Amino acid sequence: MRLDLYQAETARIAAEQGALLAQAKGILATGRGLTALEQSGVLHALQVLIENAIGKTKQLLKAQNQPVPVSGYDAFKALAQRGLLDQSDLAAWNAVIGLRNRIVHDYMNIDMDQVMALVAADKAQFIVQFLLKEITD
Repeated sequence: MRLDLYQAETARIAAEQGALLAQAKGILATGRGLTALEQSGVLHALQVLIENAIGKTKQLLKAQNQPVPVSGYDAFKALAQRGLLDQSDLAAWNAVIGLRNRIVHDYMNIDMDQVMALVAADKAQFIVQFLLKEITD
């Protein structure tokens, strides 16, 4: 797939999933907690956003004829080394990749209070912004 088309699709998905997180944030702002179904929707939206960001990172590396790491952590590190991501952002990316890994593999040990705090504080917005931004070399 051409990089421009890939980035357009990641932006579409980011807008869609980001809107779901914004709805959850709005509900939380009213003081009402999320139902179990809504919480599952939040986890799914976060997982999709993070996986989408990892995929975009790998596509950007591929487009530059760079080795594409298997690990999401390594992919973001490589992107930062290429100057396409600020080095200071790596800690936040590592944290959300860890969250994605927990959602997928360690789902019985997710602290939903922490996830809801993340959503209420809009701390996943940087993922949406990364996906909406067209990055060229």
